[in-house]
Amino acid sequence: MKKLKDILYRVAVEAVYGSTDIHINTLVFDSRKVTENDVFIAIKGTVVDAHKYISSVISQGATVVVCEDLPENPLDNIVFIVVKDSQEALAIMADNFYGNPSRELKLVGVTGTNGKTTIATLLYNLFKKAGFKVGLLSTVKVLVDDQEFPATHTTPDSLTINTYLRSMVENGVTHCFMEVSSHGIHQKRTKGLHFTGGIFSNLSHDHLDYHKTFAEYRDIKKSFFDELPKTAFALVNIDDKNGSVMLQNCEAKKYSYALKTVADYKAKILENQLGGLLLTINTHEVWSKLIGTFNAYNLLAIYATADLMGLESIENLRLLSELESVSGRFQYLISESGITAIVDYAHTPDALKNVLETIGAIRTNNEKVITVVGCGGDRDKTKRPKMAHIATQLSNQAIFTSDNPRSENPQTIIEEMEAGVEPQNFKKYISIVDRKQAIKTASAMAEKGDILLIAGKGHEAYQEVNGVRAHFDDYEIITETLKELQK
Repeated sequence: MKKLKDILYRVAVEAVYGSTDIHINTLVFDSRKVTENDVFIAIKGTVVDAHKYISSVISQGATVVVCEDLPENPLDNIVFIVVKDSQEALAIMADNFYGNPSRELKLVGVTGTNGKTTIATLLYNLFKKAGFKVGLLSTVKVLVDDQEFPATHTTPDSLTINTYLRSMVENGVTHCFMEVSSHGIHQKRTKGLHFTGGIFSNLSHDHLDYHKTFAEYRDIKKSFFDELPKTAFALVNIDDKNGSVMLQNCEAKKYSYALKTVADYKAKILENQLGGLLLTINTHEVWSKLIGTFNAYNLLAIYATADLMGLESIENLRLLSELESVSGRFQYLISESGITAIVDYAHTPDALKNVLETIGAIRTNNEKVITVVGCGGDRDKTKRPKMAHIATQLSNQAIFTSDNPRSENPQTIIEEMEAGVEPQNFKKYISIVDRKQAIKTASAMAEKGDILLIAGKGHEAYQEVNGVRAHFDDYEIITETLKELQK
């Protein structure tokens, strides 16, 4: 058992009621999970304020309560710790409780709108191929070396992060690559962690249902770099105008990567085709199985990170050439009848534009591009018409359908998408609410040589409707559908 006073190290405490020289069981922020001798951290969430559960958790056996607002009649036998920010306190306490595991390995955070999963996952794969024991915290999954666990959030809560990091240390992991979302930064989930480096991929329209303005969204991302230690590296995509913003007031060692401008790590695309990419990276030529300009940026970020972490250049390039695409990220198949189907997670206007422009760059223009796309419910509504405009502008045919409608009416979401279609493109789209039927219709429309893009869900193996998640896998469905059409 740990002592409370040790767990509170570095926490900004405003007042203490009772003794901190006591042993505690564990830390809990979910009131339903409290047991004897636990510390309950009351967090003011976006939906629920956990302060209202304080009396309940005490009756369940909690002996310590960390809160922002002291109850009117605090009990004498309960230790109350008043803090300015419960979310930040939880993160720092979690780091202390699990013995500061991030300081025992090299932890690199990847942030940005698009590319986080690809960069983090492929860094994991590259370092595994180089012979290291590696960890991964991503949208798709959590990996403790070879042990796989399901992911629930892009950036998990502080207790979960530190639980996995401690497990990594105990299993001999030396490097960990972690997606860092704007939600995770804003909710202080990464506070207290010691990062060896931070990577910025790009910034575009997303999560404005949560952050309200683009400036706020950008500044939240920037705060991650503001807090990197002097010993860390900060690697940014300088072709994105927000890359230089991330480096302002950053004390870490600053590095840049780019395709278009002068940078510490510079790449040039020599060939871009369905078979892959031929690049030069700082005068070295390398072939990759990945496709598209956006992947050229991802590969450059991966190469730069590996270089900054001491991997020898020739070995770095060799391993880079062996990397395969990540599940649901420009994952493609070619049917026996010659139809190419691409499944991609593109769920923002910029990501959809990048994928369709990549397809445009590798096509011959003798084939049709048919795009199936939807927008998630209970999320940023302003991107819906933009997504529809891009789909109809850059495709020969678009089918608007459901993504994860969640609690919203899927037909309403589609109607809000349709508002973004310009008059000259009215004949280029149809709407089918049922996503499976939309994919089947797109497949039936396709002929030999045509390209189908199934966008928005990528790696997700479910569809969420009215709070219920049912199995749904775009790649699985398009594979089965194309096989059926060949019979």
